[in-house]
Amino acid sequence: MTQGPIRLDIAVGYALPRKGLPSAVSFRRWATAALAGRIREADLAIRLVGSKEGRALNRHYRGKDYATNVLSFPAELPEGLPPGVRMPLLGDLVICAPVVAREAREQGKVLNAHYAHLTVHGALHLLGWNHEDSREAEAMEQLERDILAGLGIDDPYASADH
Repeated sequence: MTQGPIRLDIAVGYALPRKGLPSAVSFRRWATAALAGRIREADLAIRLVGSKEGRALNRHYRGKDYATNVLSFPAELPEGLPPGVRMPLLGDLVICAPVVAREAREQGKVLNAHYAHLTVHGALHLLGWNHEDSREAEAMEQLERDILAGLGIDDPYASADH
């Protein structure tokens, strides 16, 4: 755990109408909860997109031809930075609003709680957390539960079938 004050610069962009979407303040609160105590300084961008852009990004970067709920793009820092130059770039999250809304409906989840979960999930991916095997998945899911509980949000996996 990282001690001391943290500095987070979290930019939230909307590539579709904001009506019915959580506020930038909410996304910043959720991302901050995921990062607090785990990183001292970070620049993070969160972009809310429609199905077309979400599908194109998933196809281009993951080879999967469908829109997915959240994509995490860790920052790739340039090599050869002079000593002392610090670039606290963490990365980007792309959240596909129509997919999130559909999943929340289908799973009977509160929409904002689902957005919070996916923001936390994506931010943890940027920190290197993964769910490639069952052990990693269990550890990551428990961390997500703990972070969300601190935000007053119920266990997102309680009714999930996985």
